[in-house]
Amino acid sequence: MAEEEGNITSGNQDAAAANGADTAPQVGMLNQYIKDLSVENPNAPRSYSWTSQPQVDVQVNIQVNSINEEVNEVVMTLGVKAATDEGVQFNVELDYATLFGLRNINDEQAHPFLFGEAPRLMFPFARRVIADAVRDAGFPPLVLEPIDFNQLYIQQRAQAAQMAEQQPAGEA
Repeated sequence: MAEEEGNITSGNQDAAAANGADTAPQVGMLNQYIKDLSVENPNAPRSYSWTSQPQVDVQVNIQVNSINEEVNEVVMTLGVKAATDEGVQFNVELDYATLFGLRNINDEQAHPFLFGEAPRLMFPFARRVIADAVRDAGFPPLVLEPIDFNQLYIQQRAQAAQMAEQQPAGEA
């Protein structure tokens, strides 16, 4: 009897795959790559002897480009600048991109994934590129703290909703 149940189950699975009715949501990383990388070390070799602790400024931006109906490119732009009173020690700008395949996912689900979850998945790889670039510029590797991209997404959506609510009141 167990064999019969197994045959029925596998028969149903084969039938579902054969008729093309694959409606389960699917997400996958298709490719990751450095789109652009700039490393500036403008005050070398003098900057290697500076003793004051640098102020590190980190800027992050996420951009999504639709490639086709099932593939989106997510580009994370990271700008990291370290400066002291004596001047800039290093300035690294990275555009790190990932192609994500999304199938059977509506826009309401895709938007938070592409702007919140996708950057979270990409960040460890981009952070490594930044650390290596800073090290290759002659400084100790800079390991960036984790960023909660999902929380940032929620905050930005809330701010956008609040601004949208205030806009008609301001025009009246």
